[in-house]
Amino acid sequence: MSLPIVLITGQLLTDAVWQPLVDEWQDRQVIVADNRSDDTIAGFAQRLLDNAPPTFVLVGHAMGGFVAFEVMRRAPERVAKLALISTLASADGPAQTARRQGYIDLVERGAFDQVVEERIPILFPEEKRGDARLLGIARQMAAETGADTFLAQQRAIMARIDSRPRLNEIAVPTLLIWGDKDGITSRAHHDEILDAIPGARLEIIAGAGHLPTVEAPEVVVPVLTGFIDA
Repeated sequence: MSLPIVLITGQLLTDAVWQPLVDEWQDRQVIVADNRSDDTIAGFAQRLLDNAPPTFVLVGHAMGGFVAFEVMRRAPERVAKLALISTLASADGPAQTARRQGYIDLVERGAFDQVVEERIPILFPEEKRGDARLLGIARQMAAETGADTFLAQQRAIMARIDSRPRLNEIAVPTLLIWGDKDGITSRAHHDEILDAIPGARLEIIAGAGHLPTVEAPEVVVPVLTGFIDA
């Protein structure tokens, strides 16, 4: 019998980012963790653990990766396998903090709708920025997230700790997925995780940006399914 799968969604994203996987995994127990009810990474992680089955496969995307690292620190014995998509293990540096503060300033000026437009160039590679389907998904997810939840998520991200010192303690099979045109996370970010977690492997999705699950589901779905079933 397949283990339950817990999905942790990134900032300003909703269940829609997982839809291709959910469609494929209809015969499995799939749980999307709550990323709307807390304003700390620790809070997200504890809420997930309080509501998850005893043992599960954990899949985190972007901010969800930050939560996944906290889950692994708190309850590593409950996670059977770990998949990390478009994420990084370090805390924010000055440039990232400044960018996030800029988003907060936009929201506080009543320009929340502008936030997703500011993010489109880093979410998608240039050749996809005219793709009506992808832009529609990004804008709809942002609208459904809303300004208040976005600000809470920003606070959580900006206050997160550096997860790198304890990556070598992760002892479960680990898969990293990264689109090679991601404008937010880099190959170096993923290599840092890859080198630190024993036995981890990296799957690079050619031509994909920060949202490979919706940009290249024909690649990501079989890769993740194969990893979970192996």
